[in-house]
Amino acid sequence: MQHTVVAIQFNYLGKKYYFSTNNLDLHKNDFVVVETIRGFELGEVVSGIMEISDEEIVSPLKPILRMANFEDLKTHKENVDKEVHVMKKTNELVKLHQLDMKLLNCEYTLDRSKLIIYFTAEGRVDFRDLVKDLANEFHVRIELRQVGARDGAKVIGGIGPCGRQTCCTTFLREFEPVSIKMAKNQNLSLNPSNISGICGKLLCCIRYEDENYRDFKKEMPNINSFVWTLEGRGKVVDINYSMQSATVQFKDGTSKVFDINNIADTKEELSDDVSVLTNLED
Repeated sequence: MQHTVVAIQFNYLGKKYYFSTNNLDLHKNDFVVVETIRGFELGEVVSGIMEISDEEIVSPLKPILRMANFEDLKTHKENVDKEVHVMKKTNELVKLHQLDMKLLNCEYTLDRSKLIIYFTAEGRVDFRDLVKDLANEFHVRIELRQVGARDGAKVIGGIGPCGRQTCCTTFLREFEPVSIKMAKNQNLSLNPSNISGICGKLLCCIRYEDENYRDFKKEMPNINSFVWTLEGRGKVVDINYSMQSATVQFKDGTSKVFDINNIADTKEELSDDVSVLTNLED
């Protein structure tokens, strides 16, 4: 069975969620009202109408309730305007209770039945008293949600080691796993200060080129392996993946950089008196 769906986004650079069109005539940049696990929310259509099969649905497909009207947009703006006061008051209460937590942002559901406040913290935080005070202050159901360091950096923003705004605050919508193995594959310095972002986690950009480097490694010789060059047999002492070159050290101690196309693998036990491979002479 086929279902017509569109992608919905609830905030800038937020994740995309798919909802059934519910037979509505929808277009990109339309605002709609949907029901999520958090309550009723205003979302923006960020794709055209698509058709998917039952096999492609990974979670129950919820319908879009209606197109957003003037009152919905007005209420949403009022909710956003209230967020400054909410954050200021919440910060005061956090200090009052001496809680080790860093507030990030907050948001009301569209019907103002719930106020969600996001924060980061090193460990578990007992915020039960804080929730009671917040409920008395704002007269609404309170949900405090702890998020990871990457999400915290996405909200706060900043400048990365490359000198540009962080990827997560400019275009990156979802975080994908980044491993130390990826950094090793790219011959990056494993000094944490060199490969960590402002969030303290491994740089997201390490993942961008991981596939290319994995392909490069299939074609490049290994460090300390022996190869043939136009100038003889030597040992690989350095690799430059981006330049597709290798530094080869010869028996007399000299070394030279060669393009990967001008070297060929050999085995250590091959005779030293063979200096040039026939397939490299031309």
